[in-house]
Amino acid sequence: MSSPFDPQNAPVGDVGAALLMIDSRLKSIHAGKGETDPEQRELIEQFTGSLGPAGANDVLDGACTLIYMFTTWLRQAHEHQDKDVIEYVVPTLVATMRMMPKSVRPEAIPTMAGLVIAAANGLSPDAWRKQYGFWTEAEMTPLEVTAFLLADHINRLTGDADFATRLICDALSSAGDG
Repeated sequence: MSSPFDPQNAPVGDVGAALLMIDSRLKSIHAGKGETDPEQRELIEQFTGSLGPAGANDVLDGACTLIYMFTTWLRQAHEHQDKDVIEYVVPTLVATMRMMPKSVRPEAIPTMAGLVIAAANGLSPDAWRKQYGFWTEAEMTPLEVTAFLLADHINRLTGDADFATRLICDALSSAGDG
């Protein structure tokens, strides 16, 4: 039986732009800078500022697609080892976000965990979230943090700092072939 929260019922969004933002953040964090350098931050702000409301919404949808794709990969990897992705990924994700009170307000954490749990159950994170109304400004940074933490988790699991980015790029390339 089809659900209104099935991924095929949700917009894909601008996955490329969302991936660019996540990959940029991954590279700056792992380069030892900890924080995005001011020039790069300004470029990202100019880019997002140039999008307009429809473009920004497309990037938001793209971030949700990334969360879905990263969680799907993690679910498959964990199932291969007879483990439950919700049991092994969500608690670490929540604990990490709790250590980031400047970026992730405590009230956003249950929603971000819900996005990952929805994706782990084969549902669209974006469609699942939208049942509760419009996205809030306070959820934008936690959404980026969630996608970042999932990508970083994948990279650490594989021992490859670019694996998560390649995973999405390969999926985008193969989707363009079909």
